[in-house]
Amino acid sequence: MKIVAFRHHNEPGVGLLSADARSVEPFSSLPAAQRGLGALPLVELLARGEPLPPRGASLPLAQLQLTAPLPRPRRNIFCVGKNYHAHAKEFAGSGFDSSAKSGGDIPEHPILFSKVPESVIGPNEPIVVPREISTAIDYEAELAVVIGRGGRGIRSQDAMAHVWGYTIVNDITARDWQSRHQQWLMGKSFDTFCPMGPWLVSADELDGQDTRVRCWVNGQERQNASTRDLIFGIPRLIETLSAGITLYPGDVIATGTPVGVGIGFKPPKYLQPGDVVRVEIDGIGALENPVR
Repeated sequence: MKIVAFRHHNEPGVGLLSADARSVEPFSSLPAAQRGLGALPLVELLARGEPLPPRGASLPLAQLQLTAPLPRPRRNIFCVGKNYHAHAKEFAGSGFDSSAKSGGDIPEHPILFSKVPESVIGPNEPIVVPREISTAIDYEAELAVVIGRGGRGIRSQDAMAHVWGYTIVNDITARDWQSRHQQWLMGKSFDTFCPMGPWLVSADELDGQDTRVRCWVNGQERQNASTRDLIFGIPRLIETLSAGITLYPGDVIATGTPVGVGIGFKPPKYLQPGDVVRVEIDGIGALENPVR
């Protein structure tokens, strides 16, 4: 299934996308406060083994304003740095990598950081470049895992049973802040720095361990890689995170970005006002955002 969060006549809604992606059946019986949380209440219901609520009459997708499927995640988004071999080398050689050590371009263990929930925006919403404090704004196309059944101490061999599904995240980054502060929370968490969408896709419809991630800026392809190339696969990431942190339904794990980010070019190709960034993942769809 594909769960869509939207606004219709300025009211929040959430529903199931039709097979032809042309209409949405809304869960109109959900209270407005729950509908404003997007897919989260539905993921929680399914994680408890409860049925989805009744759906109303179909609405044409073209008449809806899509929002992020999880407009305000329950807590910070878990993110993974340097998780594709080529990107790890690209970033380590950029001069902006505060985690790089001599001879250690490829990490031995997952590098984990987070983005604050308030950084999330939806499809077609603008990424705002805060030129008064940074002009080194970069894009990072990523597959995001959405946890279904929560838990702590989840073993790698059991981890995929805890995955509800997937969405797309663009891990927008202020490279100068990322370097200056010797950690990644600040440079990753500015307002509008986490485009997410266009919807959630359940794990029975997509193999997140074997799909393709691509990114274009103004129609120019910048990134193109398979999740088969992840240094640390989804099971390892879930095992690592849950070793000491209890995971909950609706938690989001952004799995890392492939080679081709702006900082990897000479000179760097940072985002500029007027640019359009498009991220596509096979089996999910496309997430497009203008830069303002």
